[in-house]
Amino acid sequence: MHIESLIQLALDAGLAIMDIYRLPEDHWQVEAKSDLSPLTLADRRSHEVIARGLAATPYPVVSEEGGLHEAAARRSYDTVWIVDPLDGTKEFIRKNGEFTVNIALVSKGRPTLGVIYAPALGLLYWGRTTDCPVEGEAGAFKAEVDPCTLRTGRPTPLPATRAEAGGPLRVVASRSHLSDETRAYIDSLEHSFGPTVCLSKGSSLKICLVAEGEADVYPRLAPTMEWDTAAGQAVATAAGCSVVRADDGRPVTYNKENLLNPYFIVKGPRLG
Repeated sequence: MHIESLIQLALDAGLAIMDIYRLPEDHWQVEAKSDLSPLTLADRRSHEVIARGLAATPYPVVSEEGGLHEAAARRSYDTVWIVDPLDGTKEFIRKNGEFTVNIALVSKGRPTLGVIYAPALGLLYWGRTTDCPVEGEAGAFKAEVDPCTLRTGRPTPLPATRAEAGGPLRVVASRSHLSDETRAYIDSLEHSFGPTVCLSKGSSLKICLVAEGEADVYPRLAPTMEWDTAAGQAVATAAGCSVVRADDGRPVTYNKENLLNPYFIVKGPRLG
């Protein structure tokens, strides 16, 4: 498989999502999963598209919506796909457009490729390391997508922008919905860098803000799952950022016994 095929798969999954998004809300078939998070017909349709597309590859699929959740079933695999067919289902339900398709390839615990597509916004991000088994250009990129034709515009290498020297530190967080841990972390940043500016986005677009240089840091000091972040970490690291554990500064790893992520921080070049 070439990365262009994976991008097309994400676009096709996004098209399936938008077919549901445009329907009246009483057609969305919203259900509550065992953890009380919502599940819609769009989640299921996107999963079906991605599962079919990845079935021909030699790597198994870990998806939020089914397959290989048990550690015993994943233990023998060095390379796996980690997929969130619809990241940000709550954003989908709110109809604010900030939801994404996330597809990542993880090799020996490290994301080597990630594709993130926000179909309602027409935004596409992807990143690939030089040692990724999927063919394609290494690096991180962003492109706009025509929602009607699914044609992508000219890719822009990431990071696209950088903060001006001496400007306020840009933090991905919500001033009105901060955990105590996040507030303490921002306080520590302000002690070192001065006043901060808070930015907010839904789904994996938060990581993309740092990857494209629109933000300097994203502290995620709350629970997430591997499928929420694997694709974003691939894009961020390919763009020269780091995604590290909040407790010890080591890179976040994947295909673990427990698919729950540790608390983590996405750092742009300004934070090293």
